[in-house]
Amino acid sequence: MTDHNTIPAGHRQDAQGRLVPESQIKPIDKTRDDLVRELFDKATALHKAMAAFKLAAFADIAAFVDLSAEQYGVNLGGQKGNVQLLSFDGSLRVQRAIAETIVFDERLQAAKELIDECLREWTADARPEIAVLVQDAFRVDQAGNIRTGSVLALRRLDIQDPRWRRAMDAIGDAVQVVGSRSYVRFYKRAENGSYQALSLDLAGV
Repeated sequence: MTDHNTIPAGHRQDAQGRLVPESQIKPIDKTRDDLVRELFDKATALHKAMAAFKLAAFADIAAFVDLSAEQYGVNLGGQKGNVQLLSFDGSLRVQRAIAETIVFDERLQAAKELIDECLREWTADARPEIAVLVQDAFRVDQAGNIRTGSVLALRRLDIQDPRWRRAMDAIGDAVQVVGSRSYVRFYKRAENGSYQALSLDLAGV
């Protein structure tokens, strides 16, 4: 396909890569092409501005967290660097969040086998709710992936059977953090007291 910057004057390139003289292009097709390019250029500029804003917002939040810790000895950064900031009147809220992408390695299968051993024995003792909970946790989502949140939730169950505890240890060992994404979100308090999000998709920039 010909580079757009090297297309000869008086021509446009069609979707098949062919050079078409302007005189052979219908006016409505020219207008559509001009509109799409104009809107795309504006969208690209907006995307760059949002990316710059996101970087600046994270830098400003980090600087404030450091300042607060320095002046008051208060650590505003919670688990994984999450932090929530409120305006003085409480009407505005800014959240910084770090979301990790978690997968399980092969040790999850060992954990599942240990859990199954427990379930086979416990079934006779009328613990069907535990069996349902475990089976639901190990169901896959529509993409065929184990639902990590459901599996990790099993670790909160207060079950002291040694096999169960070994299974929970295996689940913990199987966790692999393969990436993380940073978010900054903005909320404004409505008249009913709930916070409504300001719609900015900063996650993808």
